[in-house]
Amino acid sequence: MSEKFWLAVQYPLKSVKGSQRDHWLKDKVMECLDLSLSDANLGCVDGFDMGKCISDPKKYALTIFCVITEEERSIALVKRVLRESRLDYTRIKMATMPYGKEETYTLKYAYKKGVSDFSL
Repeated sequence: MSEKFWLAVQYPLKSVKGSQRDHWLKDKVMECLDLSLSDANLGCVDGFDMGKCISDPKKYALTIFCVITEEERSIALVKRVLRESRLDYTRIKMATMPYGKEETYTLKYAYKKGVSDFSL
């Protein structure tokens, strides 16, 4: 069996509960990613978190968690699916962490150059 990873796809929010559109975005992104990852046999969506960031309680985020098997292929697929589906691709950060290990997430993609931090 191949190694598994957590993949976190994160969107910034303006409030702790998010807007009606943020909730729509969460549902749509989870649906598209679960279908795409499953079809490609790369993984599945495992849940989400919406609210205050642990690292900075003044910031809010929507984070969608996926369990994936091939890091690079999965990241490329997620980027393509979000871009083609027009699901706010220009606002995301993505990070991975080995599955089943107590480590920190490593930023793999950010919506703009110069962004180097990722935290839940």
